[in-house]
Amino acid sequence: MVGTVAQDIDDVVDGLAGIIRKATADADRIGYFAALYRQVTVEVRKAIHAGRFEDGPRMDRFDTHFGNRYFEAHDAWIRDGSGPRCWRETFGLLDDADTVIVQHLLLGVNAHINLDLAVAAARTSPGEDIQELRNDFLLINDILASVVLAVQDSVDALSPFMSLLDKVGGRTDEQILDFSIRQSREEAWYNAVLLAGQTEEQRAVTIDRLDIRAGVLARLIAHPGGLVRPALELIRRTEEDDVPTVIRHLDSAMGAASAG
Repeated sequence: MVGTVAQDIDDVVDGLAGIIRKATADADRIGYFAALYRQVTVEVRKAIHAGRFEDGPRMDRFDTHFGNRYFEAHDAWIRDGSGPRCWRETFGLLDDADTVIVQHLLLGVNAHINLDLAVAAARTSPGEDIQELRNDFLLINDILASVVLAVQDSVDALSPFMSLLDKVGGRTDEQILDFSIRQSREEAWYNAVLLAGQTEEQRAVTIDRLDIRAGVLARLIAHPGGLVRPALELIRRTEEDDVPTVIRHLDSAMGAASAG
């Protein structure tokens, strides 16, 4: 699935589904975050159709810009290992069997929200129009929270010892994902407002700065210190290691939650 360019939110969902299918067939961990992201996008699409946003067509455009940022990074990595620093850090660990499932998810969340989200928002509503996007931008937090809860259950089932992270002073999978998303989205809004008011030259500098920061955070997620490290080693030894099984499990998290 190289060369994906979405025209609307339906294309984003379809493009992610294509990546997931290929990742499942190839036993490629790139499907982990793609599965999480597809479910978020499906829930956003449902909210658009249900009229939950102030401006549904604008949110469709916003989500399309956001999705294309991911597709651009994915395609650059597949093509020649290039792309933004934070995405290179993320994709560079896909073949590392020592990186646990929740780390792969967090690495994708970090790159997509701490870099791509502000860029997509500013592109959707440049200049003073950015302020009109705020309420809809914040509403997505509720949608993300519902997906996070479903994914928490999936990760718990796949990683029986995830609770160890809480006991050693880290965060549980839900807290990691939920806190990271909410905190990062607050910062992303600030950066979106900044980018929306900048010239093209200024934006390039700001985007590079955001990429550097997200790259640093990626390295911290990938290589935590203290007691978290031995906890991750135990989690790694006991969690599900069949990649296609993990992808399918994560990709059905919302359906499983609804059924439950």
